[in-house]
Amino acid sequence: MYKVCKSLVLLLLSALIAPLALAEDLLRAQHPDSYTVVRGDTLWDISARFLRSPWRWPEIWHVNQQIANPHLIYPGDVLELVYINGKPQLRLRRGPLKLSPTVRSTPWDGAIPTIPIDAIGPFLTRPYVLSQEQIDGAPYIVDFADEHILGGAGQKAYVRRIDDTSTLKYEIVRPGGPYRDNETGEVLGYEARYIGTSELQRTGDPATVFINSTQLESIIGDRVIPASEEKATANFMPRAPENDVSGSIISILDGVSQIGQYNIVVIDRGAADGLAPGIVLRVDQRGEEIRDVVSRRYSATVRLPDEEAGLMMVFRTFDRVSFGLIMHATRPMHLGDRVLNP
Repeated sequence: MYKVCKSLVLLLLSALIAPLALAEDLLRAQHPDSYTVVRGDTLWDISARFLRSPWRWPEIWHVNQQIANPHLIYPGDVLELVYINGKPQLRLRRGPLKLSPTVRSTPWDGAIPTIPIDAIGPFLTRPYVLSQEQIDGAPYIVDFADEHILGGAGQKAYVRRIDDTSTLKYEIVRPGGPYRDNETGEVLGYEARYIGTSELQRTGDPATVFINSTQLESIIGDRVIPASEEKATANFMPRAPENDVSGSIISILDGVSQIGQYNIVVIDRGAADGLAPGIVLRVDQRGEEIRDVVSRRYSATVRLPDEEAGLMMVFRTFDRVSFGLIMHATRPMHLGDRVLNP
């Protein structure tokens, strides 16, 4: 009888302690009880006020059935931290701003984005990664009208070859170097630098396109590919990968040498490896190999341990590579640094 009572007491204590342990694991030591959303906030920033790991906010998000879309949060809304059965939950209370349901239909209408959209906007729908087959099969510019050497907005370009009028809008891209697996050297795809937009005026070989806009001047050899119809989204759901991920940073899209917060990186893992937009990965700075100056053997070296350097969130995936935004950095990151489960 004593043993049974003791077991019941332990079971009750465990039931009481478990929610407290969950709260301690999730919540920051100095967290607010509520927060009023202001313009310029992101869900990640807001979550960082409450949580030790901001990307874990879906774990304590309470869906309010009385709100048409509780996943869209607007300036003036209030987030309140409450406890249900001892477990922390975030609840949304709509602010004074009143908009019609048709206006509040997408995350682009003033809703607070998950991450800074300005940093990733241009990379959400444009091609940027092509296979060798796509490069070889794409029409390419062979000349410009009126004896122009380079192409800019408002000019015509001659392209080989376009016979189909089902697509009228095209993007101009410039093939770049290969993206390679950091460990094996295998080619995973090729960089496709965005040049501008164009519109088909005449089919044939060569076909004629009118260049509508450019970020860079177009040159002979630039590829012309159908404009993407993919819809951009700012509504990401941060989460850990469902399977083990181990990869590396293989490129930096804005060309800096040291990687920090809000830099965009390319990693050598993609949709084929189970990655999807919203996946959060830890970045570890690879330990460098140094010479052991104490050893009597001149050639003796030692590799320092990897050190945790920050967090990134995948926002776009291709088959073998993904783009990620560095959300948090505790130390500088570099090409070759590891990405793995948080």
